Amino acid sequence: MTISLPATAAALSVVLAALCLLVVPAAGFYLPGVAPNDFEKKDHLPVKVNKLTSIKTQLPYSFYSLPFCKPDTIVDSAENLGEVLRGDRIENSPYVFEMRVPQMCQIVCKISVGEKEGKVLKEKIEDEYRVNMILDNLPLVVPIQRVDQEGAYFYQHGFHVGAKGQYSGSKDEKYFIHNHLSFTVKYHRDAQRDVSRIVAFEVKPYSVKHEYGQWNDKKTHLTTCDPNAKRIITSSDSPQEVEAGKDIVFTYDVDFKESDIKWASRWDSYLLMTDDQIHWFSIVNSLMIVLFLSGMVAMIMLRTLYRDISKYNQLETQEEAQEETGWKLVHGDVFRPPANSDWLCVYVGTGVQFFGMMLVTMVFAVLGFLSPSNRGGLMTAMLLLWVFMGLLAGYSSSRLYKLFKGSEWKNIALRTAFTFPGSVFTVFFFLNILIWGQKSSGAVPFTTMFALVLLWFGISVPLVFVGSYLGFKKPAIEDPVKTNKIPRQLCSEDYLWWWRSYLTSGSSALYLFLYATFYFYTKLEITKFVSAILYFGYMLIASYAFFALTGTIGFYACLMFTRLIYSSVKIE
Repeated sequence: MTISLPATAAALSVVLAALCLLVVPAAGFYLPGVAPNDFEKKDHLPVKVNKLTSIKTQLPYSFYSLPFCKPDTIVDSAENLGEVLRGDRIENSPYVFEMRVPQMCQIVCKISVGEKEGKVLKEKIEDEYRVNMILDNLPLVVPIQRVDQEGAYFYQHGFHVGAKGQYSGSKDEKYFIHNHLSFTVKYHRDAQRDVSRIVAFEVKPYSVKHEYGQWNDKKTHLTTCDPNAKRIITSSDSPQEVEAGKDIVFTYDVDFKESDIKWASRWDSYLLMTDDQIHWFSIVNSLMIVLFLSGMVAMIMLRTLYRDISKYNQLETQEEAQEETGWKLVHGDVFRPPANSDWLCVYVGTGVQFFGMMLVTMVFAVLGFLSPSNRGGLMTAMLLLWVFMGLLAGYSSSRLYKLFKGSEWKNIALRTAFTFPGSVFTVFFFLNILIWGQKSSGAVPFTTMFALVLLWFGISVPLVFVGSYLGFKKPAIEDPVKTNKIPRQLCSEDYLWWWRSYLTSGSSALYLFLYATFYFYTKLEITKFVSAILYFGYMLIASYAFFALTGTIGFYACLMFTRLIYSSVKIE
C-alpha cells in the first residue's frame, strides 16, 4: 500500500495512553457516603502503625519486625485486597492520645538491644527505612521547609528509623535511632457543637540518649525530658546510639493545634507534588507536539485520500476502471487473514480488556470512588475490573476471529483466558517467592494467592467464554471488498498490515521498558540484587500490559481506517 498507517497509529495510541494516565483527580475526594469522625475533648485517639518502607530496597516490612515498643495485644486491622498486595500491615500501637489534651515526655517503654536487634536496626537505618503511622485514616508526615520558598513546606511520608553520623572529633560512623517523637495533631473545630475533626498528623523525630535514676517503668523520672521543669526536646544534640548491650528509652510528645483547613480539604497538602524531577511543562509540551504532528499527518493523508477517491470514482470507461493504481491495486488482498491470525485475536482481546479496565477506573476516579483515603482501593478496583472485563476480551477476540473465517472459537477463548494472565501470574509468583525469602510483609500470603486464583478461574475464565460465545454467535463482519482466492505476488505494494499495525503501536512498550532501565541506573539507589529483580520484574509486567493496550489501540485505528477508505471507492 502506498499509504502506511501503523506509525501514525502508534503515535495516537501513545497519546491516548498518556492522557489516560494523566487524568487523575487533583483534589482529595472521598468515597460517597463516608462521614468524617467528630471528636470531643478527651476522646480516645487510636494511633495505628503501618509497614516500614524504603526507596532503596522496595521491600516493605511490618512495624513490629523491629525492636519497637509493643502494646499488650497486637491487633491486625481488616485489610482489603489492594492493601495486602501493596504490603500494608496495619496494626495497633502503644501510642495513646486524647483529643485536645497535650502530653509531654510520655514514656512508651525501654528496649534492651542485643546483638540480633542491633544488627537489624543498623540494616534498616542503612537502607533508609521509614516508619509509617496512621491517625483517623491520615498518614503520618514529616514537614520539611522548602529552600526555594520561605514559609512553605512539603511533606515526607513517614519518619526515618534513624540516621548515620559521627561524634564530634571522631571519624567513625555510628548509627543513631529516632526514639523520641514529637507529634502534632491539627484539627478543625466546630464552635457550635464543640467537636473537632482531625485534618493533619505530623511528627518531628529526634534521637535522644535519655538519662534517669532508677527505672520504674512509665513512672520513671527522666532528667533529659521533664514536663514539670518545662525541659522539652527540641534537638538531637545527645543522640541515642544503636549498640548491643545498651538500652533504648522510647518517648513522645503530642500537641494539638487548631487549623483553618476543613475536613474535606485535608488531603490537599498530602497530594502536592514535591518531586522537582517531574517536569510538568515538558510533559504537556511533548504531548502538544505529538498531537500537532499527528494532526498534520492526518490532514495530509486526508487530502491525499480525498484526491485518490475522487479520481477512482470518476473513471468513466470500463477499461479505465480496470487499470488499477495506487492503494486500490491491493483491494483483493488487503483483507486477507494474516499469518497466525488466532494469536492476533487473542492479543487484541487482551488489549480491549485493559482498555475497558482503564476507562472505567478513570470514571470511578473522577466520581470520587478512588479516594486516597480508601487505602488500597485503586489496586482492588483495577483488579476486579480486569476480572469482569474478561467478558469484553472474549467478545472482541471471537468477533475478530470470525472475521478471519475461523471456526474453533473455544480454542480462541481458552487462549484469551490464559495467555496473558498465565504469563503474568508466573512472573508474579516467582517474584513473590523472592519476597518470601526476604521475610518481607510485601509477600502475598497463601490465602490471598488462592483468592487471586479463584478470581481468575471462577470469574474471569467463565466470563471470557461467555463473551466468546456471544461474539461468535453474531453474524460475521462483512468486508467492504471481496478477497481474491489466490494471493498476488507484488513487487512494491504491501498488504500485510494486520500484525504491523499491532506491533508498531505496541512497540512503545519497548521504549517504556528501556526508559525504566535508564531510570534505574541514573536515578534510583537500589543496590540489593533481590530489589533489582523485583523492579525489573514488575516493570516487565507493566510493559507487557502497555504493549497489549497500545497495540490494540493502533490495530483498531488501522482497521477502521482501512475499512473506511475501501468502502468509499467503486470496485468493479
